[in-house]
Amino acid sequence: MSQDRCFSVRHLHRITEMASHSFSALISLRSLDLSENQLALIHPEALSIPGSPLQELNLRHSLHHFTAPTDLTTALRWSGLGGLLRLDLSGNHLALLPPGMFSHLPNLQQLFLTNNSLVDIYSGTFSATSRLELLDLTHNVFTTFRADALQELQRLGNIQILLGENPYTCSCEISHVVAWFNESRAQVDVDAVRCASLRGLRDTRLRGLSGHAIGCVDPVQGEVLDLTLQTSYVFLGLVLGLVGMVFLFVLYLNRKGMKKWIVEMRDAWREVLEAYHHRYEVDSDPRLRHISAENSGSRAQDGSRAQGNLG
Repeated sequence: MSQDRCFSVRHLHRITEMASHSFSALISLRSLDLSENQLALIHPEALSIPGSPLQELNLRHSLHHFTAPTDLTTALRWSGLGGLLRLDLSGNHLALLPPGMFSHLPNLQQLFLTNNSLVDIYSGTFSATSRLELLDLTHNVFTTFRADALQELQRLGNIQILLGENPYTCSCEISHVVAWFNESRAQVDVDAVRCASLRGLRDTRLRGLSGHAIGCVDPVQGEVLDLTLQTSYVFLGLVLGLVGMVFLFVLYLNRKGMKKWIVEMRDAWREVLEAYHHRYEVDSDPRLRHISAENSGSRAQDGSRAQGNLG
């Protein structure tokens, strides 16, 4: 067999299982295309080939069982693919990448993870991939990146990282991501990295966004604002204290007049209350009420007689 010969098994449809040493006889195999299959079981040594000649492995749209990613991780570890240069895992509904998943691929240069369901990157995910040149993470469901995820990407150095076409949430919580985009040495597809929300920033590029645009206040500005508020409160307290002192001083100067006014008000209220008290006693005493009724009756009779005499 020629050393430059590339083998492809893409024409084999509906492959559901990769047994141990499935390709061990192909000692000159350089490229293996298993895309568009339905792999449910991958043996730990399924990709084991004497001399580890494999350089390209295409598993696009091929992992159709929830255990397949775990099986693949084990296979990448046990199959001795130290010479693998290109790995395509696109379109496999991957939700997470286990730490160290690619640590046994020290020569890997291109890694395609597009069209999956990745929401985060964990520390150590790309450990030992010091020769990586291209990392494609487009068309996943990243809304932001945690600090350790950015450190993991930063550790890859000056490589091409594709992060576009993800639903980034452009709120204050993403400010550290914006800062990373502005400062990173990585070659990021910045034109495709855009806000999916909020409404006012939709389809806006993340790189170059200011803290004010995403609703954040610069720490220095925040400290200045806090100091200004504290100064305002202190000034308001001093003003109110001064007003109180002036009021007390005015009262002190007019203490005699105030005392006279208070005494007069007290006497006036006392007279009013005594009048109401007397009226209440008259109305509540049944004897006085009977006399009052008789007086009213006699006055009524006198009035009737007077009208009769006039007539």
